[in-house]
Amino acid sequence: MDLNRVMLIGNLTRDPELRNTPNGKAVASMSIATNRFWTDAQGQKQKEAEFHNIVMWSKLAEIASQYLHRGSKVYVEGRLQTREWTGQDGIKRYRTEIVADNMIMLNGSADNTGKSRPVESGSAQAENSGEVIEEEIKVEDIPF
Repeated sequence: MDLNRVMLIGNLTRDPELRNTPNGKAVASMSIATNRFWTDAQGQKQKEAEFHNIVMWSKLAEIASQYLHRGSKVYVEGRLQTREWTGQDGIKRYRTEIVADNMIMLNGSADNTGKSRPVESGSAQAENSGEVIEEEIKVEDIPF
């Protein structure tokens, strides 16, 4: 049996970019930063940031672009995928991304007035078919 599953809690480093494929399917890309803290051998506190490229499709992409913004704290769940392409300079390039199929907004989101409003425990979840199912998930249900 194989498993390709990623769970992250972090902050968006930029606003989601929403685009549409030629056949009209919504796709959003964003970046999430996660931090790691530790104390080194000299007793000094250290901090290290890791940056993750996230891709969301369909309704999940639309929800993310509507409610998330730079600095938003979010839980993202999905799978790792590496894309490969040849650049205009003829050099092969690679990009590893997390294709998200579940998201939980963990802090306030902007409403139409631009003001922050709290978000109840809730999420949007995408299935392999591209259909989106609204499902109630509480932060306490996250298994860590």
